[in-house]
Amino acid sequence: MDILLIGGLWLDGTAWDGVTPVLRELGHRPDPLTLPAGPSTTLDEQLAAVVSAVDAAADPVMLVAHSAACTLGWLAADARPERVASLVLVGGYPQQDGAPYAEFFEIRDGVMPFPGWGPFEGRDSADLDEGLRQRIAAEAVPVPEHVARGIVRLSDPRRFDVPITMVCPEFDPDQVRTWVAEGQAPELAAAKHVEYLDFESGHWPMFTKPAELARLLATLA
Repeated sequence: MDILLIGGLWLDGTAWDGVTPVLRELGHRPDPLTLPAGPSTTLDEQLAAVVSAVDAAADPVMLVAHSAACTLGWLAADARPERVASLVLVGGYPQQDGAPYAEFFEIRDGVMPFPGWGPFEGRDSADLDEGLRQRIAAEAVPVPEHVARGIVRLSDPRRFDVPITMVCPEFDPDQVRTWVAEGQAPELAAAKHVEYLDFESGHWPMFTKPAELARLLATLA
């Protein structure tokens, strides 16, 4: 199966380097996406890059989105509901229509740089050793302001028919169900087919448990 992989904030396609070989060995066709990220890049331009990859696949794809990019995956499902066979959300859930995409950290000189590890202490980063912390920080791609502050626009109700699997790394499925019940994830609440899977890791399993994550994605495909 064609499996498109989208990393979260500050990550490009190389974040999946430990995942893609295992997926290939298991018979799938992974495509780790590196999205445009110039200073003037917009959320619409990043979405267009994802949709282009969806359209280029021979068959409907499994779309895997991580962290804040769960919203980008959901936008792609909204744009091409007939071309996204399933959506896997890793460590996040989509923003709703009208919300900012990822306005989480300070914008400086037109971009949102990686803020360091302070905001992620605890379960998010507990499984990252010093080498991985240094690597991720060194390779972090600043997020363009017009991506971070871009407004989410959703329009096709057929997106709610796309099957969703939510992989829960630094939180557990019961926590997500509580967030949904409290109204924090209205798009997830409206989806018709949602499965929650526990995955024991921090927020970046593509770095800390790439083979295990790949095998899980293969079973979902």
